[in-house]
Amino acid sequence: MHALRTHVWATVGTATLLATLTGCSSDEIKAVPEVPERICWDVFTRKDVVPFLPTGDEADVYSDTFVLLEELDGATCSLDIDGRTRFQAAATRRDREDQIEWSSYEKGKTAPIPVGKKGIVWPGGVLTYIVCEPPEPPSAHGNYVELRISTFSAADDKLPRNLTPLLKQFVAFAEQELNCV
Repeated sequence: MHALRTHVWATVGTATLLATLTGCSSDEIKAVPEVPERICWDVFTRKDVVPFLPTGDEADVYSDTFVLLEELDGATCSLDIDGRTRFQAAATRRDREDQIEWSSYEKGKTAPIPVGKKGIVWPGGVLTYIVCEPPEPPSAHGNYVELRISTFSAADDKLPRNLTPLLKQFVAFAEQELNCV
């Protein structure tokens, strides 16, 4: 039995609402559970994310509202399989370029990628940032948005890790959603 639950949080005034959708299907073969056609602010399709997911019985999608108005505002979308996060897209707004967090990624096996202002890839994810309304002069506060996609799979999983096309989609979405110039 494979189940799909989608959770969406929305803040209305001071109240936070949680909506849950559940559906089931039966399969005899162990497979990736049912995933919505579009996830994470409608940025990614089922076809985009399924290659990065392990098999399991139940899929849950958790998504914040994509609003980044002030420094350190963030939005996260997670796809869990059997209670464990296996795919995640996250965005965080920063006021200064030097606040973009690279240190934990640069220690591992990373490689540069031509996405956003400065992009990197590592075995379990990709990270970049974009600049919205560049500051003048460079030391002034601006609008820098850090974008990360991560996959979390068991060590023995042999899933592909080319997340660069998905990061490009995420960058295009963020630039449009945030009205970046």
